[in-house]
Parts: sequence; C-alpha cells; structure tokens
Amino acid sequence: MRIKTISRSEEEYTRERPTDMIKVFKNVDPLQHPFEKPREYVRALNSVKLQKVFAKPFVGALQGHRDGVYSLAKHPKSLSTLVSGSCDGEIRIWNVPFKTTVWHVKAHTGFVRGLSVCHNIDAFLSCGDDKTIKMWKFDPDSKIVVGNKDEVDVTSFMDTDDNSSKEPIATYLGKFPFTSIDHQVKGNLFVTSGSQVVEIWDQNKSSPVRTFEWGTDSVYSVAFNPVENNIIASCATDRSIALYDLRGAVAIRKLILSMKSNMVAWNPMEAFNFTCANEDHNLYTFDMRKLDKALAVHKDHVSAVLSVDYAPTGKEFCSGSYDRSIRIFSISEMKSREIYHTRRMQRIFCAKYSSDSRFVITGSDDTNIRLWKAYAADRLGTLVQRQKQNANYHQALKDRYKFAPQIRKIDKHRQLPKVILQAKKLRKIMEDSQKRKLENRKKHSKKGKVTRPNPRDESIVAEVQ
Repeated sequence: MRIKTISRSEEEYTRERPTDMIKVFKNVDPLQHPFEKPREYVRALNSVKLQKVFAKPFVGALQGHRDGVYSLAKHPKSLSTLVSGSCDGEIRIWNVPFKTTVWHVKAHTGFVRGLSVCHNIDAFLSCGDDKTIKMWKFDPDSKIVVGNKDEVDVTSFMDTDDNSSKEPIATYLGKFPFTSIDHQVKGNLFVTSGSQVVEIWDQNKSSPVRTFEWGTDSVYSVAFNPVENNIIASCATDRSIALYDLRGAVAIRKLILSMKSNMVAWNPMEAFNFTCANEDHNLYTFDMRKLDKALAVHKDHVSAVLSVDYAPTGKEFCSGSYDRSIRIFSISEMKSREIYHTRRMQRIFCAKYSSDSRFVITGSDDTNIRLWKAYAADRLGTLVQRQKQNANYHQALKDRYKFAPQIRKIDKHRQLPKVILQAKKLRKIMEDSQKRKLENRKKHSKKGKVTRPNPRDESIVAEVQ
C-alpha cells in the first residue's frame, strides 16, 4: 500500500518574528466563500462607524496675533514654516509643530493684504494699505535645532528680539493701496492688484515693469498660474474674472458673473483650470479655454466664500467662508466632502492647504490660526506597515460599498451649527419655490419656450474677448 503526503518546509508558513504566528493559506475561489459579501458589508459598515468615532479634525491653534488674521503663506521647502499677516500690520513666522512664533515684526500701517513666498530666493513679500511692498528674508536662525533624538532645544527658535533683523531687504512704493500679491513659481516677477490696475513688478526694479488695465473699479485678487508662468488670473469689484498673458500687450479674456468673486486659485496639476470663490455662496471651477460654461458649481456654503486654495495633488481644494466654516471639496463634486467649524471661530479670511496635502490651515477674525486634518479620522505620527495596510483595506471597503444606503447615510452625515442649518433650510425653501415657479411657467407656456437653466451657466452674465 502506497500513501502520498504533502510535505512543506516550516519556513514557508511561519513568520520570522514572532515564531508563533503561522501563515494561513486561503482558497480565493468565490464558491468556497458564499458569505464573503455579507461579511465585507458588515466590515465596511463598521469601518464607517469607527471613522465617525475617531474623527478629530482639529489639531491645534497658533495664538499670538492681536487682530484678525487676513493672509497666510506657506514655505515652499519647509513643512513646518508658516507666515501670517494680521489686520494690525503685523507679520509672524511660525513653527507649526511647536505652535510657537519664530519671528515677528510690525510691517505695515493698516491691513496686511497679501503675502507671497519668493520661489527663487529664501524670502517672502508682503503688501498692505500703506501703499508699500516689502521683501523680508527668512531668518536662517529660526529653524529648529534638534540635538539628541529625545531632546529638542526649544529656546533656540523661540521668539526673541535679537535673533533676526527687523528691516526688510527691499521696499517698493506704489501709488495706491494694494489688495493682493503673488510671485512667479519660476522667475523674478511678482504681480500686485489694487485700484483699477494689475501691475507686474521685477524684484530688481523699484517701479512696475508692466501695467494691465480693463476699466474696473478695483482689482481684488490676483494669482499666477503655477505651471504656465506667464498667465495671470484676477477678480475685480465689477464682478469680472480677467485673464492676462505677460507675452501680450492687453488682457486675453474677461468673464462677468452675476456677483463678485473674492479670490481665485489655479489647479497646480491642471494648468488650464481655476476656481473662484464667489459672493453668491458658491465656488465655480472654469476651464480657461472655454469660459462660456463652468466645469463645476460647488454648493454648500450659506454665506459669501472669502478664500480658496488647492491641495498640491490638484484633486481637492479647501474654502473659507463668512459663515464661519471651512469646507473641503473634490474638484468634480458639487457637495463638500467635509465641513469644519468651532464655536469660537469667526469669519474665515484665509485658508491654505499644507504642502503635503495632510492639513488645512485657516486664519480667522478671532486672531487665531487653526490647524485641521484634511481627513478627520487620519492618525497622526508614524505608522507601521501593518497599520497602513489596515487603513488601506478599510478605505477600500468603504469605497466599494459607498453607494449602499445605510453606509452612505452615515458617511455623509455631519453635525452643523444651528445658524448654518437654519440657513440651509431657508435656502432649500427658496430653491423649491423657484422650481415650482418654473414648472408652472412651463405648463402654461408654448412647448419649448421655457426651459430649465443649466446651473453651470446660469450665473455667467457675459464673456468678453
């Protein structure tokens, strides 16, 4: 009698450390696992519930300003360095992990309207109501000095009066108060906006090298395209969004919306797309090659949107609003993925994504700078490989069953302040009333005479070339 046996080496199914953990071989044939989908559904449901339990988006606050924080700028090479400007003219450089002020100065008389980092040198620009632009050098002594692995010399980068010069390395004088500023990603030029004009400046010259004007009262915000360095977008008080090319003598195109836009931001991964924050509570994403229709209309805010900034991945952007909330949108979704709010937080003047896309930084009227997680349930700190695999597995389960009614309901639910909730209900009543009015007009009119407007182009008034 002959008997055949299966022989395996112990090293193939035993892990090196610890030795008591043995590999379990699984047959992936779906016929052998008839209850696989029900088990996965339960796991996905538990994953969504646990994400709600462990969702703690607020990381901390940077306190030190004595007035509302109006502008922010992030260092292009250092994740821990942040520059902020307040309404009393003060500029502060922060060390974000330690929540401490590294350097501060009384830079302007009045508001600090704009901050922008120079990408070609280790410096940043500021502009304000006092008709001046100042260039400041990043202090090399303000960086963290780490000794041993368990010890950090905190006193070496704390705010002191003698650790850095308080004088700007360059000052540019203008003829009118400035409203915003932005520097080229590659080059020596920077752009400013103010009364009726958009001015192009060179770092090595004391006066503007070029001026663009298109019959507006005041230009409110300007932004350089991060990929195409010669393209500039601006929004003005005449409800227009204008595009300029430095290689041409005049503006390229101009788009007029039904209400004024407060800020414009370019997509860093799609050079031809930009998003504007509008006074009508919405954000509009446009393709600069075809401005007759918006790519997407992002609706969820209940008050004027004051700021917008893209994540470095180009897939999401954050917005700050007059309704005291921060929202995170996907570029292709109409509704926000996340909303952040606190009881003490006031109007959000500026919102920025961190350079690693993991955090959102906001400055508000209550003199605080707040740091939030981009994903509320993310773990902070270093994760081992098994923790990363576990998080990826639960995220894959959630994505697979995200359209299930019970999982979708839990995932989309957010706790809202009473003021925002009441405003949303009132807005829903108004929208339903408008829909009923339109349907009644269609019933009592000739067929085809009354049509439902497309939300992507109903706010566009005109396009000028």
